[in-house]
Amino acid sequence: MFKKWFAIFKKDTLMDRAYQRSFEMLDLTRNMFNKSRESLRMKDDSQIDIHIRDKDAEVNKYEREVRRDVFKHLAIGGALDLSSGLILVSIIIDIERIGDYAKNMVELALNHPGKLYGGKFEEELRKIEEDVDEQFKQTRYCFEFCDSKRGRETLDQFFWINKACDRLLLGLVRGEKIDIGSGDAVALALYIRWLKRINSHLRNITTSIVNPFDRIGFEPKKKKF
Repeated sequence: MFKKWFAIFKKDTLMDRAYQRSFEMLDLTRNMFNKSRESLRMKDDSQIDIHIRDKDAEVNKYEREVRRDVFKHLAIGGALDLSSGLILVSIIIDIERIGDYAKNMVELALNHPGKLYGGKFEEELRKIEEDVDEQFKQTRYCFEFCDSKRGRETLDQFFWINKACDRLLLGLVRGEKIDIGSGDAVALALYIRWLKRINSHLRNITTSIVNPFDRIGFEPKKKKF
């Protein structure tokens, strides 16, 4: 399905520009995610070497540009290309939300004294962080090359992340002993929730490559043999 819309993106200047902007947005938000994670989880002084609010504003500016280009394209081309425009707008909304969560992480880091430690959840939390970053790379590749096969593989590979986040959050709610203070527990709950949301938005983007428009954001249907 997505390859058909990809052909439209490549032959039209406005749509191609909007399409390329979406890659820049993904790269920006991945950088924001990694810098915010570094600040929160790896530094005692909560310093961050990028202006996260400026980067967030840049993502928002790109989102508006994409919307304008898509709108102009549809105004000129008519309803024939409506689905391609809606797909792209859906994708950039997910990317913009990732930027918002990265900004939230920085705000948490600035108000949290020292590194945020996960207690007994630390090992699994690190695995979640690493795989969310890997999913950024896989999602960008699938999106850029319209690789639906790899898209399905990516969705399967990282399916475990949301369930793991839910399990850790419920452990915090139940008051499981994790050898950290109450302030750290609150910060950890917020952080895990945002990791889950970032992962979910990345999955939404990947489903746009795998699924028809009406099923974007839903798990792909299993093929019947």
